[in-house]
Amino acid sequence: MHNLGTSADQRFEAPELYFTDLNADVLSSAISAAADLALVLDSQGVVRDISIGGAHTQELAELRQWVGRRWAETVTVESRSKIAAMLAAAGGGSASAAAAAAGQGSGPGQGAARQVNHPLHGGLELPVSYTVVPIGQQGRVLALGRDLREVAAVQQRLVDAQQSMERDYLRLRHTEARYRLLFEAVDEAVLVLDASSLVVFEHNAAAARLLGDSGKRIIGRNFMDLLASESQAESAVGFAQARSAGRSDELKVRLAGGQAELRLAATLFKQDSSSSLLLRLSPTSAAGAERAASRSAEAPTLGHVVNAMPDAFVLTDMQGRIISANDAFGEMVQLPAGESVQGQSLDRWLGRSSVDLNVLIGNLRQHGVLRLFPTTLRSGYGEPGAVEISAVAVADGPQPCLGFSIRDVARRLPTEHRASRQLPRSADQLTGLVGRLPLKDIVGETTDLIERLCIEAALELTRDNRASAAEMLGLSRQSLYVKLRRYGIQDMGAPNGD
Repeated sequence: MHNLGTSADQRFEAPELYFTDLNADVLSSAISAAADLALVLDSQGVVRDISIGGAHTQELAELRQWVGRRWAETVTVESRSKIAAMLAAAGGGSASAAAAAAGQGSGPGQGAARQVNHPLHGGLELPVSYTVVPIGQQGRVLALGRDLREVAAVQQRLVDAQQSMERDYLRLRHTEARYRLLFEAVDEAVLVLDASSLVVFEHNAAAARLLGDSGKRIIGRNFMDLLASESQAESAVGFAQARSAGRSDELKVRLAGGQAELRLAATLFKQDSSSSLLLRLSPTSAAGAERAASRSAEAPTLGHVVNAMPDAFVLTDMQGRIISANDAFGEMVQLPAGESVQGQSLDRWLGRSSVDLNVLIGNLRQHGVLRLFPTTLRSGYGEPGAVEISAVAVADGPQPCLGFSIRDVARRLPTEHRASRQLPRSADQLTGLVGRLPLKDIVGETTDLIERLCIEAALELTRDNRASAAEMLGLSRQSLYVKLRRYGIQDMGAPNGD
């Protein structure tokens, strides 16, 4: 009796008592009932007979054409090494023949199930999980297969569901970002309370400023504690009105410790099974409005912040002519004293030619925003420096314009002169060379990358059998050794078959 399993396999304890008198018909029926697909192979790995499960007989009728062909020829290229390993594990004279049929070196195997793919008509593939069992004394092998199409369909549905969840999550994040931006951009003080307990669980920056003590914790406090005692009773009536009618009348309240009168309005909204109150607070007196305007005037303006930024910022019209620029841009282009950049085209300093600016403007007109575009910025003396640009188009304002944020990245870019024959690790690094190297050099880098990846894949498939890897790649051994030394992978593993 052949023992191809491990000690964990649960087999019949005395098969010789029950199965020795089985004839061929009974055994064939048992195999057909147990396996979706069963193949009888000779010692050369050639399919001699085939059995298809009853549920798949009509659907897989084309599999009958496999009879007389090598098993390895019925699978996709990447599955041939698995066929060789399974036949080698079955032992007998099939190992060497199977290895030759698959074009691979034989590998270790102990009869474990392996999944392979069979190409079908119409561009479809049939995934099957096979287990091989030696039969008879002439090197014949029985391959028992299980159809994995339903498993693959379930996996595909799982992937589709996961992608759908990720898209929904992304939409939720975008909605939350828009809500947060709107919430913080409103000049009016806004607070969100739990409708029953009146505990504050969200507020905007304007509310923190209006409540006077930004250092005091607001979230988690009862809103009544923030009001003066004489305003609490009227506010409680207003909140009850909002809970019952959906909206309260406008109230005049005072904050605890505050003298100014404020207008308060409450609106009820529901989320899931809970109710919340949206409160709006605003000054009632002209003096309060004047103080707010004064604080706004004293606050640093956006223009002040942009002009003090260490990164260059340039504002242009839709054709790329500069409207204004901050001081950092003048320092980066080493602008001579007394010379102004206004009215000049940005491509005077940007990129190796006008192509870069045209690409930037074209993308901004089409998409509205561009992030991390690598290019160069030339100084007034013609010296190029590596920069990274993020830009935005504002086409619906009173004056359509383009904004460019330019960052000097020369110090953090890796040196262009890599170690001897060192290759980029990804396609992103290759595309990052556009604009920094001529196309001829980039194509050379791409060719080297693909050549190295193919050699590494061949060595992995042949388990570092360099003779088989060279044959697979259509190279002589000497050529393969030269390329191994060229790419520094001659010590990947101990050579086999040399």
